[in-house]
Amino acid sequence: MNKILIALFAPLLFLCAPSFADFPEKNVVYQITFSPGGGSDVRARHQQPHLENELGKKVVIQYKPGAGGSIGWANLVKQKADGYFMSGINIPHIILQPLAREPGYQTEEIIPVVLFQQIPFGLTVLQDSPFKTLEDLISFAKNNPGGLTIGGSGTWDATHIANLQFDMMADIETTYVPHKGGKPKQTSLLGGHTMASWFGPNEKMPHGDKVRTLAYATENPIQVSPDVPTFKSYGYPLYSSVYHGVGVPKGTPEKHIKVLEKAFLKIAGLDETKKVKLKVGIMPIALDSESAQKLIAEKKVAWEPIVKKFSK
Repeated sequence: MNKILIALFAPLLFLCAPSFADFPEKNVVYQITFSPGGGSDVRARHQQPHLENELGKKVVIQYKPGAGGSIGWANLVKQKADGYFMSGINIPHIILQPLAREPGYQTEEIIPVVLFQQIPFGLTVLQDSPFKTLEDLISFAKNNPGGLTIGGSGTWDATHIANLQFDMMADIETTYVPHKGGKPKQTSLLGGHTMASWFGPNEKMPHGDKVRTLAYATENPIQVSPDVPTFKSYGYPLYSSVYHGVGVPKGTPEKHIKVLEKAFLKIAGLDETKKVKLKVGIMPIALDSESAQKLIAEKKVAWEPIVKKFSK
């Protein structure tokens, strides 16, 4: 009798079984949108063995650099949305690029899996600068419209949007000087070609006492420089950071995103990971997919009118 029942119900049991296999079943590609050897590559290489341990599969790192990361992100959104292809992502890049031009992708086409680190920006001057406080710098700018030169890492990046917001909040007019990345920006300030510059703590630390930061664009003083005030403490609610994380194409199954999310969040929570980041002036964070999506949506609402106003 039991054998007869098993024979009758076996097909039904098969139909009721899950139709999807465990994820991942094969190797996962981790795309880096900047050149080998850079910060994005170093981060991915640090994560790689931990990811392979958590996922139980090989994580293959490949590169697609160019155009400030947009070539890689345009490639990301064309991939099959199954969780087997992920890419490093940077905020505000993936928000500002589609607002200011046509980079080959839209912000909404990229779903963040996790954001694992933050680099806040602060207005930095040479040690012997006459600007001892942020108020000194603002006073000079008010008395010399356009006379204050402030360096940044590029056009329509975090430093550019921060400078525009700062001008609007402080009711001043400065001259923003874009550079092709962080290194030229630093060289320009050290050489006296700009009067101030937007530096992350990771950019400031290697220069020791040669430079000092007047204020950081964060909610609270940062861990590695707790003595430096915030713009908020001066009455300017300016918040500017680069956030690094990982994203997948829109349409990727939620259950696959959750698997990747869990692995990255575990790595982000390791004491080893936190120490490595803080040592070089990078703030360790661990924002899950939902929180990251919320942050992106909020930043887009805040930045869209500014980009429209100044990109004409």
